[in-house]
Amino acid sequence: RTVRGSLLDALDLTLTPMGARLLRARLTQPLLDPAEINARLDEVQRFVDDAVLRGRVREALTGAPDLERLTNRVLAGIARPRDLVGVAKALACAAGLRRVLTMGKTDGGSAERSPMDGSHPGELFDPCTDVAELIGAAIVDDPPATVAAGGVIRPGFSSELDGIVAGARDARLWIANLEKRERERTGIKSLKVGYNKVFGYYVEVTKANLDAVPADYIRKQTLVNGERFITPELKEYETLILTAEERQAELEGRLFREVCERIAARGGALLAAARALAQHDVAAGVAEVAVRHRYIRPCLSDDDVLEIEGGRHPVVERALEHEPFVPNDLRLNQDERILVITGPNMAGKSVYLRQNALIVLMAQAGFFVPAARAHVGIVDRIFTRIGAQDEVAAGQSTFMVEMIETANILHHATPRSLVILDEVGRGTSTYDGLSIAWAVVEYLHNHPERRARTLFATHYHELIEIADRLPAVRNYNLAVVEEGGQVVFTHKVVPGGADRSYGIHVAQLAGVPRPVIQRAQELLQQLESGAFRPGTPAPKPYQPVLFAQEHPVVEALRTLDVAAMTPLEAINALYQLQQQAGEAGSGGGRRSRQARRP
Repeated sequence: RTVRGSLLDALDLTLTPMGARLLRARLTQPLLDPAEINARLDEVQRFVDDAVLRGRVREALTGAPDLERLTNRVLAGIARPRDLVGVAKALACAAGLRRVLTMGKTDGGSAERSPMDGSHPGELFDPCTDVAELIGAAIVDDPPATVAAGGVIRPGFSSELDGIVAGARDARLWIANLEKRERERTGIKSLKVGYNKVFGYYVEVTKANLDAVPADYIRKQTLVNGERFITPELKEYETLILTAEERQAELEGRLFREVCERIAARGGALLAAARALAQHDVAAGVAEVAVRHRYIRPCLSDDDVLEIEGGRHPVVERALEHEPFVPNDLRLNQDERILVITGPNMAGKSVYLRQNALIVLMAQAGFFVPAARAHVGIVDRIFTRIGAQDEVAAGQSTFMVEMIETANILHHATPRSLVILDEVGRGTSTYDGLSIAWAVVEYLHNHPERRARTLFATHYHELIEIADRLPAVRNYNLAVVEEGGQVVFTHKVVPGGADRSYGIHVAQLAGVPRPVIQRAQELLQQLESGAFRPGTPAPKPYQPVLFAQEHPVVEALRTLDVAAMTPLEAINALYQLQQQAGEAGSGGGRRSRQARRP
């Protein structure tokens, strides 16, 4: 049902298929009306405040089949017997949910009505007990997969069907007792009654007993060791059984269709009950998530202010098992519309961008959010330019895809939008990329119809100078602490711009070979000092020795015949090699030091 590591995975504690679909639909279709959003938040708030009610509702919903899907199968005329049993089971869960909701407040106060209803606000949904009773009376508890298999209709539902079944049962009982009766009547102890698809029921007598065959027996088939006979009475009962099976199958099919038609007539109420189950499932599940992970109710308004205190990433926070998530604040308003966010690699810029977009999305979907406080001015659309990818099949490079997405944002964003831009311009040369990033910020700041609230993460540290020229641009960075040549990422967003990316430290953490790291540090120092600039010959690189002379200890080790040595001889040889290695190392060290003397 969910994709691991997604927002849906982090929020999905639903217990029914209908609830899971509704949760996904709400996440993919957030609302724009604060009144509608607050109505959803009221549903969640009720279950957050009342843990006992939340537990009882979730218990009532546990194991509920997919009432919406089953009802639609009935309405489409393709329902099977087990589908009707599923409808009855789902309606039993609906009846249980209604009982929980009408029990009143958990402190024994007056009865409350559910704020959620499948059709009319303020009214309890119809659990369709008449449909459940109809299914319980008409369909057996464990029906076969298809009506054609028979045995679908419960005894007592149709007197006509009961009469057919009883007649067929009596006929089978008569045939079952025929062998005993005929043995007693004829005195033939080896007489047998059998059945095959060609001749139907028959009486088989061996050749030794053919003289004792009664006159009313009619010869039907001659065998090697005997003969088979029928009687008029036997054929009558056979006809009764065979016709009874056909009539029973026909009547059961007709009765099943009639039951489905009666259920379909209540299709609207059934779908309303399914919606009510889904709504309560989502509200109780989201409330459970909010309580477990300390989510709060956001405040929605029609202004252009976006303020989040102590915001956290709902997915990343869940993935961190051994360390706490570092919360961060966000403030966007008329005076601070564009935040240029700089900082080192691995410091958390992308997480910060994504968490704020997800918090807005969750708030407008009607969910509690991972923050200490959240004021969300309604956003009409969330635009994102995140990640690097190409479209090989369409002939588009990574940079082309980046520019197409950026162009879409610049053409369609409004002052009510939230724009998330991560590393715009990185797919081309440094100067081109910086120029494009600078122009994009200016456009979003100055265009009267595109002044969207924007978070812009970048590694172009020159871009922080734009805050001195545009009044609504602010600089923020992800703070780091340097200790003993090592970098500690605090993941904390602070005012101001960063002047370094610490990319070499990240490469070292990733396991890049030490010679590469050392060479990169040398080049970085010369680039920063001005001794080396792109477009001029690079400093002569250090060339390591590829083929060194083999150590004498290694050579001696190769000549040892270990298989022919005793343990004591092996220990002595190892000791001698150790001593030899120590002397060679000391000598080499002395020679090396002597060679370095001026």
